[in-house]
Amino acid sequence: MANPTRWQTETGPEHSQWYIDRFRRLAAEGADLAGEARLVDALVAPGSRILDAGCGTGRVGAALAARGHTVVGVDADPALVEAARTDHPGPRWLVADLSELDLAAAGEPEPFDAAVVAGNVLAFVAPGTEREVLRRVAAHLRPDGVLAVGFGTDRGYPLTGFDADAVAAGLRLEHRFATWDLRPWRDDADFAVTVLRRPAD
Repeated sequence: MANPTRWQTETGPEHSQWYIDRFRRLAAEGADLAGEARLVDALVAPGSRILDAGCGTGRVGAALAARGHTVVGVDADPALVEAARTDHPGPRWLVADLSELDLAAAGEPEPFDAAVVAGNVLAFVAPGTEREVLRRVAAHLRPDGVLAVGFGTDRGYPLTGFDADAVAAGLRLEHRFATWDLRPWRDDADFAVTVLRRPAD
């Protein structure tokens, strides 16, 4: 890992376990943890191949797998990946830095129909690597593949920068919403969900 992520530098050593425990508790309480997965599922054909980039504890990828998709999840935090493997067997969960993503080298050469970057992942990558993260994720999509990205607009990564980085990564903006359940976008929204596509030509 060339540069430490903000997840490493801006949180304490106990944060990963707190995060794992939090989502295990929410799942046990019956909380709806599949909102992102429902949106991605609506964007793709049945039985698609989906990359969960910044998968954390695996909740999004697991919900997509339950809907019949083939899922590969990637996260830089080994503790979160281990929790995903424990709690959600089925998908393949890998430890990797998204700014250095090369899944062919990890035995996953087939391109993906879609990718999802949920949970403020882009706010936690290493500073200055956002464009490379988007480029690496886009490179794993098939032509005409789709990418859904969500993050808080108050997290230090302005949407103007994100949009410029997406274009530089070869992606085309198709939709923007204020929530994963498709509330209309507003300029004062504190969260943005953006649907991007890798052009077919």
